Amino acid sequence: MMKKKTTSGKTSAPVQRPRLLVLHGPNLNLLGSREPQHYGMATLEEINRALARRAEAADVHLESFQTNHEGILIERIHIAQQEGVRCIIINPAAWTHTSIALRDALAATKIPFVEVHLSNIHAREAFRQHSCFSDLALGVITGLGQQGYLLALEYLLNLINTD
Repeated sequence: MMKKKTTSGKTSAPVQRPRLLVLHGPNLNLLGSREPQHYGMATLEEINRALARRAEAADVHLESFQTNHEGILIERIHIAQQEGVRCIIINPAAWTHTSIALRDALAATKIPFVEVHLSNIHAREAFRQHSCFSDLALGVITGLGQQGYLLALEYLLNLINTD
């Protein structure tokens, strides 16, 4: 939390740092060993650490959350709205292609989000080429590996700094 200086030079009430949330869907806890030809060698922990470093440098509160349980991810999105989360980065993983419930949670909370995929879902099997989320997303980053998460974060940092 930082304090804001008024034009008179006095310190006013503390200003909350903007809150961002990174959501990782099923099986992403296996990154680094799971199908590296599609998902790369970076572990989820390495991705989260890189995001945390960048967020800290930007003085933004960032939380990363991964689950293999759809209902838990939906509940985390509901809680994010109550917490005042400004934006979400989400890799829905396999739920990208199937989860209307997860889509509905994002639509209901109206939290702006960027959809991220490590692999290029458009160059994969036909069933992976459709996303239930893309039309709601601010943007979609696909096929750029772990760099996609950092690009999404940079975009959102720019977005919240222009508000």
